[in-house]
Order: sequence, then C-alpha cells, then structure tokens
Amino acid sequence: MQSKMYTAQFGKEESNQLLRSVYNWMMVGLLVSGLTAFMVSHSEQLTHILFGNPYMIWVLFLIELGLVIAISAGINKMDVSTARMLFILFSFVDGLTLAVIFMVYTDTSIASTFFIAAMTFGVMSLYGYFTDTDLSSWGTLLFVGLIGIIIAIVVNFFLQSPVMDWWISVIGVIIFVGLTAYDTQKIKQMGEQMVQESQESLSRVAIVGALSLYLDFVNLFIMLLEFFGNRRN
Repeated sequence: MQSKMYTAQFGKEESNQLLRSVYNWMMVGLLVSGLTAFMVSHSEQLTHILFGNPYMIWVLFLIELGLVIAISAGINKMDVSTARMLFILFSFVDGLTLAVIFMVYTDTSIASTFFIAAMTFGVMSLYGYFTDTDLSSWGTLLFVGLIGIIIAIVVNFFLQSPVMDWWISVIGVIIFVGLTAYDTQKIKQMGEQMVQESQESLSRVAIVGALSLYLDFVNLFIMLLEFFGNRRN
C-alpha cells in the first residue's frame, strides 16, 4: 500500500514537472510568434514580400505543416535541442502568417481578444487538469471536427462566404475549447505514466505537449477574432 502511494505521488510530481515545462515552452512559442507578427506587420517591405504574392501564404502553411509532422512523428529520434529548435522555428513561421492579424484588426481589439482567449484557455486547461471525468472519448469527435474545420477553411478560401466564415468560427471555438481540456488531461496522464523515464524523455514530451497547446490557443484566438475583433478602416 505504501509503495503504491509513493508511486502515485512520484507520478504526480512527474506530471506537474511535465506540465510546467509544457506551459513554459508554449509561452516561449507565443512570445516568438507575437513578436514576429508585430515586427512583420510594421514593415512595409516584409508585408509586401509575404502577402503581395497570393501563393506565399500556402508556402508558409506547408512549411508549418511539415514542421508539425517532423516534431510529432520524429520526436523520439531527435535530440531535445533539435526538437526545441524546430519548435522555435515553427513559432517563427507561424508568426509570419499571423502578421496579417495586425494588418486587419485594430491593436486594441487584438489585445482584448487575446485576453479573452487566454482566460478561456486557462479555464479549460484547469478543467482538463482537475476533472475526474475521462475525456479520452472526446478525442475522435474533436479530431473529426478539426478535419472538417480545415476542409471548410480551404473551401471558403475560394468561396469567400461571410456566413460560412461565421459558422467556421463558431464551430472552431467549440472544437479548440474542447481540445484544450482534452490535450491538458492527456499531457497530465502521460506525465503520471513516466515515473521511470529520463529527464530527456520528459523534455521531448514537453515540446510535443507545448506544440499541441500552442496550436489550441492560437486557433482559439483566431476564431474568437471573428466575434471580438474590430477591423481597421
């Protein structure tokens, strides 16, 4: 009995250590993306290079997708330093695409929407951490919804339908709110199962976890801009 209690306690310590590392790296990623987006949006030359060519955004999207796949699929085969470098690179590239937000929306509405997104993310992450409900059953539904959202965004890129854009944002908020709780609980459970794992293994998992929560937060923020963002005149 005492041994089981010790193992459970040790697993909890590993889980908390993992989550702290995840949140720290997530914040690093958001900082890199935010600074990159802000600097690019205030450079006429850079904005012309990135957004003057309609195909450039697709190139950046494919680079981001490749980095996500590289980090997620190859995490066990790469050094921790390499994984961290790829995550920072992803955050930088994502910041290039996010620069358009500063060009479309007012700074005040971006700041207020960021605050709303942060509060929503925080509440749902806390729920995922503390709830006794097993959220694993959400996984398939959220994944299907995510694929549907991606397809709808691609289709609406050509249709340019405001109504479809509104519904994408509504459903997107629901999906990324759910994913925040789901991913937090999954990271917590992974930490509890890594009692015998090395510090290097924990560091690798922390990068993957940071990438997941980073994507949840950024996409939640983007979806909320549809409702709370004020466009520039």
